Amino acid sequence: MQIFQEVARALSYTRAAEALNLTQPAVFAQVRQLEDQVGAPLIERMGKTLYLTEAGETVLQAARAILAEVDDMEMRLADLRGLARGRLRLAVVSTAKYDLPALIGAFSAAHPGIEVALTVGNRQELLARFAANADDLYILGTPPEGLDADSEVYAENPLVVIAPPDHPLAGRDCRVEDLARYPYLTREEGSGTRRAVERCFAEAGVAPVSRIELGANEAVKQGVMAGMGLAVLSRGTVALELRHGYLVELAVEGFPLIRHWHVAWPRARRRSLAAEAFLAVLRGGALSA
Repeated sequence: MQIFQEVARALSYTRAAEALNLTQPAVFAQVRQLEDQVGAPLIERMGKTLYLTEAGETVLQAARAILAEVDDMEMRLADLRGLARGRLRLAVVSTAKYDLPALIGAFSAAHPGIEVALTVGNRQELLARFAANADDLYILGTPPEGLDADSEVYAENPLVVIAPPDHPLAGRDCRVEDLARYPYLTREEGSGTRRAVERCFAEAGVAPVSRIELGANEAVKQGVMAGMGLAVLSRGTVALELRHGYLVELAVEGFPLIRHWHVAWPRARRRSLAAEAFLAVLRGGALSA
């Protein structure tokens, strides 16, 4: 059921296999075995697209309910053991992966019996996981919208304009309008950083001379260093490159854009002791057992 749920979420045997650290044939075989047990096809293919059958939708609803009960049982048993053993599932937007490992390291050092599972994705992917109740805590730039969620701010996330050291705007005071004269390298559709920057350009009434979508933060950084254009990224994402002089932060009026990191969780889900302990780390609390 866990395998089928992941295939149904991704509508791809390959992506499900990657998420589950299994081979694609193994995932395919498990879904076929479940179909044999149910006595009806659960997933069918139309061209290159997979879709759930009516039986598949029914099984998916049941699988979610059953697996949620199993998770609740495991959480209650872990709580009975205190923080000696257990599992913490975190889902974070890709930009947060630069700052979060230090916090996870501190948490793990204090609670070595807690296994931490970290999933990294863009905002849309995290919202899909949130809707499926797949994780304990979610780290995002903006709280989930339209979902039954609780959230709180735990840190600032300043967005800065970056350029190669020899860029004409380097070392100058400039405005958003000045940025529009140069190509702009952007994250993929669904990125919270991209949404914030597009809103900034729109409020200034300008648009970049051209926009190049490179997707991941690493690709954007490499593109800027190669002289392809300017970009706006979280300062934490480019801290190493700024420190070593591979990139420079431009002095742009209105920047940095101050956003915030939020931690969120399903309102209806009882937080485990492990989740509460990690929340204490995010809040700057003591790492106590």
